Amino acid sequence: MILLFGANGQLGQEMVRAGAARKVPLVALSHVEADIADAGAVRDAIARHKPALAVNAAAYTKVDLAEKEIEAARQGNEIGPALLGDACNAAGIPLVHISTDYVFDGTKPTAYVETDEVNPASSYGRTKEAGERALRAATPRHVILRTSWVYGEFGANFLKTMLRLAATRDELRIVADQRGCPTSTLDLADAILSVAPRLIAGEGVWGTYHFAGSGVTTWHGFASRIVAAQAPVTGRHPRVTPITTAEYPLPARRPANSELDCGLFERTFGIRARPWTEETDRITRTLAAQVGATQHVA
Repeated sequence: MILLFGANGQLGQEMVRAGAARKVPLVALSHVEADIADAGAVRDAIARHKPALAVNAAAYTKVDLAEKEIEAARQGNEIGPALLGDACNAAGIPLVHISTDYVFDGTKPTAYVETDEVNPASSYGRTKEAGERALRAATPRHVILRTSWVYGEFGANFLKTMLRLAATRDELRIVADQRGCPTSTLDLADAILSVAPRLIAGEGVWGTYHFAGSGVTTWHGFASRIVAAQAPVTGRHPRVTPITTAEYPLPARRPANSELDCGLFERTFGIRARPWTEETDRITRTLAAQVGATQHVA
């Protein structure tokens, strides 16, 4: 059985759905049911459910607020993973932990590999990088998956924001000088569930890996794809205008380059994410149709 922490997040909800589709025994706990920064709650959850594998999809993900809410970010992204790692190590079970491209500063001109030096440029990135280090120190039986630009049908994400804005605005002004690999929650959930048997078997494939959608684009390119995919469903055709990062200042610095080289994960596990364009089209059409159906009923 897999024990999932972070059931209410966008990845957590996708994991629950994917687990049910694959008929994988999975227990999902929300923050209220088990706060990963509460050592007692984590130990109790593991003792109660006796999982063969734990997955940490819980995190503090408010990138800009993390510049002010530093302690809250530390609790969710550094302290929590450390406590969870300790509890998993004591129970003798492996742990899959989700990390981020924000551990890098984004100045590298080519795709980041796992051995590249980390240099986070934001409070969010610093707490996530500290969480990686704490987890490695807490338990040797871990897999850290760094991913980027996560989106899907659940929770809050860029794709859903673009759909909402496309419904009411005639122009969307989107940053075009940051690039990365949009990653669907379904690809991420499928990857975790696919590698789980090997981790439970203790094959020794522990370590840090990159896993992200196949292909690279900018936020402007991502938004343009979303708008194009929703147009046949909604009839909305807003302009998508490229702007610079300087024209859209935010409290937290974003990496200019978030491209992740996922070759190590593919060589180790034989799994590669689908092209981001395919997943973006699929999810956009699904969500746009749901909104249209709701409006039609109303």
